Amino acid sequence: MTTAVSIPRTGGGGRRTAVAASARQVTKAYGTGETRVVALDSVDVDIARGRFTAIMGPSGSGKSTLMHCLAGLDTVTSGQIWLDETEITGLKDKKLTQLRRDRIGFIFQAFNLLPTLNAIENITLPMDIAGRKPDRAWLECVVATVGLAGRLKHRPNQLSGGQQQRVAVARALAARPEIIFGDEPTGNLDSRAGAEVLGFLRRSVDELGQTIVIVTHDPVAASYADRALYLADGSIVDEMVDPTAEMVLDRMKAFDARGRVS
Repeated sequence: MTTAVSIPRTGGGGRRTAVAASARQVTKAYGTGETRVVALDSVDVDIARGRFTAIMGPSGSGKSTLMHCLAGLDTVTSGQIWLDETEITGLKDKKLTQLRRDRIGFIFQAFNLLPTLNAIENITLPMDIAGRKPDRAWLECVVATVGLAGRLKHRPNQLSGGQQQRVAVARALAARPEIIFGDEPTGNLDSRAGAEVLGFLRRSVDELGQTIVIVTHDPVAASYADRALYLADGSIVDEMVDPTAEMVLDRMKAFDARGRVS
């Protein structure tokens, strides 16, 4: 059974001003016949603009697949994905690449920093490749938000893991994307560094108005979000608003007890 989860849309003329991204009846399947595996099963979801959303679920639940489809990193078998008012399903590769470059930010577990570049060069690299000059006032605001002002000339091997991930966060924020996706962005960090990065993500939402979606298995990480979505067997089975780590953990245990989540 598929659970439809939606955020009220606001604004006139059909504009979806409260929604940064959405999925409608999205199915993602791999293989055919007896080997066919359904990773997403007719998923409907809206991602609220200017909010922090956590997507949770066990391994194989479809959470990473959902994020990759929303971000245009993976194609769907059927259904529609929207970024604001742009339907991205069916876009040609060149248009999709341009959309990802100009309108979407990414933060991954592996920091993906170039070792020969210092922090500020890594932060501005995507814009440099695109031939765009950064907005200096915004860039300074981002650097201040993530607390890197004193480390901009340092190369990755001169930074701690937490600092490197902060550079990755700043890189995602610097181009002012409409939405940022993070795939287990604190998965390679210790608890202290992870808390620092999650705090910076939270501040980017509260102070900079950023929209952030992360995939995580960590109840503590989910507690920084405004909303947690729970996936099982390719479907959204529950959601929680203003989650705490304890609430998330209890919800996950409840799924275990019902045999819905392993």
